[in-house]
Amino acid sequence: MNGASWFEPVRLSLATAAVAGTLAFVLAAFAAWKMTRVRFPGQAAVETLFLLPLVLPPTVVGFALLVAFGRRSWVGAAYERLLGQPLVFSAVVAFPLAYQTAKAGFAAVDRDLTDAARSIGASEWQLLRYVAAPLAARALGAAFVLGFARALGEFGATLMVAGAIPGRTLTLPTAIYLAVETGNEAQAWTWCAAIAAIGFALLLAARAFHAREA
Repeated sequence: MNGASWFEPVRLSLATAAVAGTLAFVLAAFAAWKMTRVRFPGQAAVETLFLLPLVLPPTVVGFALLVAFGRRSWVGAAYERLLGQPLVFSAVVAFPLAYQTAKAGFAAVDRDLTDAARSIGASEWQLLRYVAAPLAARALGAAFVLGFARALGEFGATLMVAGAIPGRTLTLPTAIYLAVETGNEAQAWTWCAAIAAIGFALLLAARAFHAREA
């Protein structure tokens, strides 16, 4: 295997994780902000639904996504034409970690400060942008890093729904799986080392955010 083909799963994994992690982070931060500001009937059930991908087997998540985004659905057909990459699948599994971390950060913001800002006419968007987000910046940074890391390691749902198409859906986890299946253990070890090194760096970054917060 030449250098270009060896690096392709690494490149695709990083690109997919960056976009999927960003998507998951934005949605998770918005949901976390709302959940810390309002109370409504059934809130516990909604939050449990948010966290469900953490405990479900990848095959269950993959099957649900297959129904929603499979080639037989109009959503799936449009998605494949436009993107053809496992962004949605990675974002789904990255969302819970990003949500939990972002919510912890927003929950730690002093409500007296947000109430004071609201009393002088600040809108909800202004509260989030100028008060809550800066005060929870370290937690939000950790949320993005953890979401990125989880998206990077997503395997089951992607393989089940999108397969392993070189240059499109052959991310590092699926490349490692195929290398082992075909008996190419040396290649599998190389890719394992690559994703382990990236994951190690990401966890160090997340710890750094938490350490600064403490």
